[in-house]
Amino acid sequence: MSSRSFDDNHSSPALEKQFSDDLREKLIEAILLSCGLVSVFTTFGIVFIIFQVTFEFFQQVSLAEFFLDIQWTPLFAERHFGVWPLINGTFLTTAIAMLVAVPLGLASAIYLAEYAKPKVANILRPAVELLSGVPTVVYGYFALLFVTPLLRKFFPLEIFNALSAGLMMGIMIMPTVSSISLDSIRAVPSSLREGSYALGLTKLETIYKVVLPAALSGITASIILGISRAVGETMTVLIAAGQEPKMTLNPLEAISTMTAYMAQISGGDSPRGSVNFKTLYAVGAVLFLITLALNIVSYWVTNRFKEKYD
Repeated sequence: MSSRSFDDNHSSPALEKQFSDDLREKLIEAILLSCGLVSVFTTFGIVFIIFQVTFEFFQQVSLAEFFLDIQWTPLFAERHFGVWPLINGTFLTTAIAMLVAVPLGLASAIYLAEYAKPKVANILRPAVELLSGVPTVVYGYFALLFVTPLLRKFFPLEIFNALSAGLMMGIMIMPTVSSISLDSIRAVPSSLREGSYALGLTKLETIYKVVLPAALSGITASIILGISRAVGETMTVLIAAGQEPKMTLNPLEAISTMTAYMAQISGGDSPRGSVNFKTLYAVGAVLFLITLALNIVSYWVTNRFKEKYD
């Protein structure tokens, strides 16, 4: 047997193994690509359906009536389709929630990152994040049955009100703000802290003048993400805030949010294909555009203020 035929016989299994490995890699790549495309096509499908029905809605209701009217009564005999009362209720509860979530979340992140001992931090962080695993319907009923009766001893609250719903939403969102802020603070290089201490700054001054500005992009992103979650929250506001769309800044009154109205319509009270049913998609389109804008702002802020270290 010649040396050439000997080399061919021995290289053939190696070529077959290489071909098999390449085929396996391409198969895995195709599977992963398919999984990614499923999420992309699902998103596009949802957006397409929402805006298709929204377009049909605006063929029956004018844009001026939807965006310029300040009354929302599509289920009444005298129908009005002004979306601003729903937007007002959404942002009112969101503002109350963020007034609770940002201070508590940021303070807990600072403590866990800068003050707590490792053993204490390993216990407290899962305990804080556990709050985000509580079902939102539990928060809603807790706000209605405990928080509201407690607050009514001090304030003239209605049974359903924006204050109780906003407070519980703040507690619910706080772990999100805390977790992302904590990761951002821990990502700040220790050399910045050491340089600050070398200049004579105290630990508190180092945190507020060095660490927090360096972690600003992550902290800001956590706040915007918290706002997005508050805007999209459903069950808490549906149970605790009521279903009375109105233009008010008084947190003691009952209000309705966009998500609460969508949950009300999806219960089946309005016939499919009716203009009342299509309001579900119109409100959903507005909610989608608001959350999309918040995500774009979050992405821009993260890249604009991102600190880079060598």
